Amino acid sequence: MEFSKLQGLGNDFIILDNRDNKINKENYSKVANRICTRKLSIGADGLMIIEKSKVADFKMCFFNSDGTLAEMCGNGARCIVRYAYIKKIAKKTMSVETTSGIVFGEIIDKRNVKIKLNNPIDVRLNIDWEYKGRKQKISYLELGSPGVPHAICPLEFLKEEDFNGAKALRYESFFERGANVNLYKKEDKNTLRVKTYERGVEDFTLACGTGAASTATLAVLNNIVEGPVVNILMPGGNLKVELEIINNQVLAVFLIGDTMWIADGEIKDLDFNRIIESK
Repeated sequence: MEFSKLQGLGNDFIILDNRDNKINKENYSKVANRICTRKLSIGADGLMIIEKSKVADFKMCFFNSDGTLAEMCGNGARCIVRYAYIKKIAKKTMSVETTSGIVFGEIIDKRNVKIKLNNPIDVRLNIDWEYKGRKQKISYLELGSPGVPHAICPLEFLKEEDFNGAKALRYESFFERGANVNLYKKEDKNTLRVKTYERGVEDFTLACGTGAASTATLAVLNNIVEGPVVNILMPGGNLKVELEIINNQVLAVFLIGDTMWIADGEIKDLDFNRIIESK
């Protein structure tokens, strides 16, 4: 089966076009877990499978590398928008059905893609969190419905405990479905440095699109930085978040950044073939 591999700021993804239903939907999770495993197969942070849609130009099914279904992925959405345009699945402006709702994409130039994310449905500011006897105010939101859950916490609070602290916050009981955790540091009035611990990957990743958007949104609502444009610096590169906020109501969230097409190829993995052939 043919595949493409793209990356957005170091988040790498495998894309499979399943509009012809060659892969049984019940096997999507197994497929993702297999071909996203580095060294044993192609390797990636996630798998995106394209299906036909009755409400958008196409449907994006996103799976983390461990095979779990994710509501949405911002950098993944930017990559799949570029893929769909190049493969003539959609025009320069397009709609994409996701588990958390419809997102809209636009090709800015050869590599830069802009997407309109789902608006936050659950915003919680200034939550009390205690870690190892110390207290900190954190904030949380979900993008879309069902939403992509994100929490933000100052990097300075955790310092050298950033991994263990982020993992602890990711599993806090007051987050019903767990949360992606974004640790931030303010660089200037319009800029944040962010690193994200992602559910499903269970580690820090080089970048997270919905994490960048969530951090920017919560930081503006908390008066940490100024909008409407917030620059997000991540280990894998930079993203721009454009916000429309009136009277503390978020009306629109846009994510803009670079994408890179890494490779096209054919999957020869025999274990993968056994999975897609199983009923």
